[in-house]
Order: sequence, then structure tokens, then C-alpha cells
Amino acid sequence: MLKGIAASAGIAIAKVYKLEQPVVTIEKKEGMNAAEECAKFDAALAKTLSDIETIKARAAGKLSEEELAVFDAHLMMASDPEFAAQIKAMIENESVNAEYAADVVANNTIAMFESMDNDYFRERAADVKDVTFRLKANLLGLLIPDLSLVDEDSVIVAHDLTPSDTAQLNEHAKGFATAIGGRTSHSAIMARSLEIPAVVGCAGVLEACNHGDTIILDAISGEVFVNPDETMIKEYEVKAEAYRQEREALKVLKNAKSVTTDGHEVELAGNIGTPKDVEGVVNNGGEGVGLYRTEFLYMNSQEFPTEEEQFEAYKEVLEGMNGKKVVVRTLDIGGDKKLPYFTFPEEMNPFLGYRAIRLCLDRKDIFRTQLRALARASVYGKLCIMFPMIATINEFREAKQVFMEEKAKLIAEGVEVADNIELGMMVEIPAAAVLADKFAEEADFFSIGTNDLVQYSMAADRMSEKVSYLYQPLNPSLLRLIKMTIDGAHKNGKWVGMCGEMAGDPTSVPVLLGLGLDEFSMSATSILQARKIVNSLNHKEMEELANKALECSTMQEVVELVESNLNK
Repeated sequence: MLKGIAASAGIAIAKVYKLEQPVVTIEKKEGMNAAEECAKFDAALAKTLSDIETIKARAAGKLSEEELAVFDAHLMMASDPEFAAQIKAMIENESVNAEYAADVVANNTIAMFESMDNDYFRERAADVKDVTFRLKANLLGLLIPDLSLVDEDSVIVAHDLTPSDTAQLNEHAKGFATAIGGRTSHSAIMARSLEIPAVVGCAGVLEACNHGDTIILDAISGEVFVNPDETMIKEYEVKAEAYRQEREALKVLKNAKSVTTDGHEVELAGNIGTPKDVEGVVNNGGEGVGLYRTEFLYMNSQEFPTEEEQFEAYKEVLEGMNGKKVVVRTLDIGGDKKLPYFTFPEEMNPFLGYRAIRLCLDRKDIFRTQLRALARASVYGKLCIMFPMIATINEFREAKQVFMEEKAKLIAEGVEVADNIELGMMVEIPAAAVLADKFAEEADFFSIGTNDLVQYSMAADRMSEKVSYLYQPLNPSLLRLIKMTIDGAHKNGKWVGMCGEMAGDPTSVPVLLGLGLDEFSMSATSILQARKIVNSLNHKEMEELANKALECSTMQEVVELVESNLNK
């Protein structure tokens, strides 16, 4: 049994899919049988072509024709007769092993492309690396993991999952366990969006598992059992069914209002990463989308998505929510969220560097494309646009000005744009929270991003296990920043949401309700549980609770205060 952090609730029992990139080590062997090595090369090349075809076919439902074109380029490269001829000639002339010949020819080809003056051809070097890595791995009989190709029910076990990895999980991924990470890591957040169990920060899980082992993932307690006996499997099958029934019982609240016993109503919304996630929000009774993370549009593409591609995605989400509010966050990349086709500057601390709105205001060409697509889509629903990582009033003004310019251009072109688009900002930097009353004179709304607000307030990287104890959303210092933000907005007649993980945390909901939060946005699977909590509380009593919490000294005191009040 291994212990980790329960990041996305549920129970999964399945086979292990161990996600490890193979280490390709090439040794030169001489005096080899040329005919046998050429035959081995032909078989590996055929498998490489077949692999690429399969990946392309599976991606066809998710990617545009333009995005799929990269696979055509890979197929063309792998089937280039000149490339194969060079490798076979080396095998025959020097009697070397096939993988060594493939490595030499590949490296020469990559070097040739990288030395070219033309940007397009220099970029093709990356394609050659991809194709030849797969070819060499096939020659060595190594397994290349591809999560989109998982074809049997599995629990993914990995050191970590990148946001791109998690976005590629298909219906056979019944859950995942990672050696590192916390509740606010992007893989954990995505797991909650995908409604699959996840245990993160589970040290030793990679070493404990082999590909194909049986595993039980208890993402309620944060426990992982490798190769359990039949008795334990049966015990957890019963637990899984009980959990399923508990989730089913909450469905009676799907169409209920989120209102306290004394009539105070709030809004419970869902966080999404792709248009496909809208279904989960609707099915779980979401009263809107409080956070649409648009970066996944960019991360799942081979180049910056076009205005048309973005327009179609935003339109799909707005139509899917059927007139309910949709809050779209503009591009938030940087930190740990990279793009394969964009080079970020090397920085000592990228989380505090060139990212989010800072990148967009520097690269207005990228920003304007997104804003045009959003403005065009606005006529299909109730659109709110929010800018991430705003630190100063001037940043917000500049971002708003760029939007107004693009809106005016579209109207001049005869394109219809809604006249009720709200422009807001994320409050995730302490400086913005402290100046909330002034920001609220300019912004239509705030959305508090507690994941970053906590790490910036505590000067503690939320991805670092060594300082994970400082992830304290209920620390009185954080509660005071949240209170400042809410009061500053309400003073100016503006609403405040929260899209950080704290919004769906059962212990935090009573305090946030008392602090005056208007909208709680969370993973879709948390909505019904949060509604059950809201419906059981008295708002006036929660205001008193929140005032007491603001006077506490530690997070532990706040937690004990909440628990003692709810257990009365």
C-alpha cells in the first residue's frame, strides 16, 4: 500500500499502464549479417508507419485538418525512399547494426535541416527527431507510450503527467497515480474535469508497479494498492459501488437552486478545459462556466490556433451552456504550461516571469486573434472575458483597450458583436487583492484564483513537495485578502467569483459563503456536493463564522472553527 494525495475523488480497479519514455541507447556493432539487419530495419520501418497511421486515425476526431497535417508530414518522411536507401547502404557497406545506421543517418539529416537558413526547413528538424526516435525505439523493441492509444481499461502510473498528457487521456483511462504533484497541480485539476479518480504525490508508485499489474486507486483516502488479493478487490468493488450510489443520490439536486436556509442565493459554476467538458457541467447542475481555460486550445495544437478554430470552440461552449454565463480566461501560458511551437525565454523563476497577460500584452498579435474570436462568438451566449495575472491598473486598462479596438474593427467590418460582454480579471496576485476597490472601478467582475493567490502570498511554489505544507487556503492571511477583494468589488456594485480549487472544498465553502462570495466555480464533479452544503447552511450564521475565522491566527484554528460549527 502506498499513500498519496487524493486529488480527484473516486475508486478505480484496473491494470497498470506505466508511462515511461524509453531510453534509446545506441551501440555500434560491426560484422553483422547485412541481410538480417536490413530485414530488421524493414520491419521496424513498417511498424513506425503503422504507428503514425494509427495515431493519426485516433486523433482525427479531435484535431482539425490543419493539425492532422503534421502526421502526413511524418508519414512522408518515414516513407522517403532516399532516407531508407541511405540506412540500408550503410548497413551493407559497413556491416553495422540497423539501429546504429539509422541513428547516424537521422543525426546527419537533423543537422542538415538545423543548419538551413529557411525557418520552415529548420523547424522540420523536430519532425525528423520525432520520426527517427520512434524508428530507433522500434528497432530496439522499446515501447513508446501514447496515452491516446491506450485500448484497455487502465490506471495510468507516471512520475507526473503534463497538462498535454492529461488532455490526451481517452475513455480507457480509469484514473491515474503520479509520484509527484498536489491537489492544485494541473494534472489533478484536469482529472477532476475528466471526472476520473487521481492520487498524486504518491512517492514510490513507479518503482512499485510494473506494466500490466493490477492496481486499486482509492482516490477518496489517497491510498494505492498494487497487486491486491481477491478479498481486497471484492472489498473495493463494494466501496466503488457505494461511492457511485452516493454520487447518484446527489443528482436530485441537479436542477435545484443554490440557496441557503435563510434565502441567500449564490451561483455554482464549473471549470472547463475544452468544449467537451461542457457536458459534465450541464449534467452536474452547473449554473454557468466560471472558468474556461483556453490554453488547452493552444497546447493541443501544432501551431497557434487560428481565429476561426478559436471562434468555433468558443461558440460551441456558449451554445452548449444555453444562455448561462460563460467566463473565458484569455491565454494563460508560461510557468509550467509550455507550447511546443513557441520558445519562452530562460528565466530563473518562470512562475513570476513572462506569462499570461504579460505575454499577451507583449505579443498583441496572438492576443488580438483570441479577442476577435471571442467577440465574434459573443452573440451565441452570455460571454464574460477575464484577463489572468493582472498586477496593475495599467495592465487591465491596456488589455481592455486592445479588446475594445478589436470589437470596433469587427463592427466596422459588419460583424455582429454582443453589447453585453463583461470584462473582468483574475485576482491571483496579492497586489491586486489589496487594491481591489480601485480595480473594481474599472473591471466588471473579479474571479479569485486561489491556487496562485496562495503560492504568491506564501512565497511557496505550489508544485514543490518540500513546501507543500504552505498551501494553506484557509490561512487567516489568505481569508483577509479574499475579504478585501469581495468588499472592494461589492463597494462598486460588482460581483466576485472564485475559480481556484478552494471554491469546491467542503471545509472552505461555509467560510466563503460568509465572506460574501457570489459565484463558486469548481470541477464539475464537485458542484452537487457543494450545492448540498450550501442548501444546508444559514447565511447569517456563516457571516458570523467568517468574521471569527478572520480573527484566527492559524489555518488549523480556522478548520477547527468550521468543523465545530458544522458539527453542532
